[in-house]
Amino acid sequence: MTERRAVSNYLTADLPGTGGVIKALPEDFLVEEVPLYLPCGEGEHTYALIEKRGMTTLEALRRLCRALGVAERDAGYAGLKDARGITRQTVSLPRVAPEAVRAVELPGLRVLAAEQHRNKLKPGHLAGNRFRIRVREVGAGALSRAEAILAVLARRGVPNRFGEQRYGVQGTTHLIGRALVAGDWRQAVELVIGDPALVEGDGWRAAIEAYRRGDLTESLRLFPGHCRAEREILQRLTKRPDAYEAAFNAVHPRLKKLYLSACQSYLFDQVLDQRLQTIDTVVAGDLAWKHDNGACFLVTDATAEAGRTARFEISPTGPLFGCRMTLPAEEPLRREETLLTAEGLTLASFDLPGWRRLEGERRPLRVPVAGALAGMDGEDLLLEFSLPKGSYATAVLREIIKVE
Repeated sequence: MTERRAVSNYLTADLPGTGGVIKALPEDFLVEEVPLYLPCGEGEHTYALIEKRGMTTLEALRRLCRALGVAERDAGYAGLKDARGITRQTVSLPRVAPEAVRAVELPGLRVLAAEQHRNKLKPGHLAGNRFRIRVREVGAGALSRAEAILAVLARRGVPNRFGEQRYGVQGTTHLIGRALVAGDWRQAVELVIGDPALVEGDGWRAAIEAYRRGDLTESLRLFPGHCRAEREILQRLTKRPDAYEAAFNAVHPRLKKLYLSACQSYLFDQVLDQRLQTIDTVVAGDLAWKHDNGACFLVTDATAEAGRTARFEISPTGPLFGCRMTLPAEEPLRREETLLTAEGLTLASFDLPGWRRLEGERRPLRVPVAGALAGMDGEDLLLEFSLPKGSYATAVLREIIKVE
């Protein structure tokens, strides 16, 4: 498994891209969660609709919990959102009055609404996300090019890749996950600490260089405050320099799970790249995804299922590998087994103790894009579209912009 790098592999490779720059300003990238349900107005949890700017979901939760005196482990969220941009999403906070939540004022975070509900909000409890994106510095003919590409994506589907943002600032979160699967705690720690050539800021680089020299105390002193995982690891290593497993276990449980899922994501993206030009076709042996309910079934007669595929009722799936993942058959199975073998893995590799255990599941290779609109505001391209939960706007933008 290597560092994740961009690949020039597009579903719409025969259509020219617009070029351009995204996220030049936070206002250029607005994400709004589409809720699966609304709070009922009673119960011990308060559902807060928040708007955050320039921070991750986990950081926003941390600040809210600190302000309200709530344990982080008891707070909930439906989906994780990037730090770059403006996000409106719902989080849940237990045993705190809605009026107390509404009164919170924090830099970069606003509470837009707060109502009570009976249960904690859990990952996946959302219908999807609506995006409003401004693309700056586009080339000539950007609007017509974007409209042509969106028409193809509406017909054939959006490649359901995780993409570069899933692999972190340094492009290594999947490698950390792979080290955790292998039980290589020292490698996991060193990957979290990072590579000085891949970070911005003299202090951050100097902190990593100090770690590499073996000066753990100086490294801890230099690491910026936002590098929470790195600092928590170093606080333990300064006391027990060779206790890598104990040091890594200082990392927040949610972040540890993100590392593991990044390993799964990397492998899924490899399968997607192999099948990119046929994501709107099922073959014998595929486990097909039913878009109406998320159930899967084994395809035995691809010809008989062609109509349902064309109507976007079903799609082929790829693996989020795990020890209990349902296997496809025939050629899809051979393809996935070959990938695992090349990575030195089997399904049993994911049958690990405690929090490292990955059961696995299937994920559709394509998803529908809804309400797609394109327009111009002066020289900027404006895009609006919705995607199902778990899918990323970057998969759409990558096809439209075509700039690695």
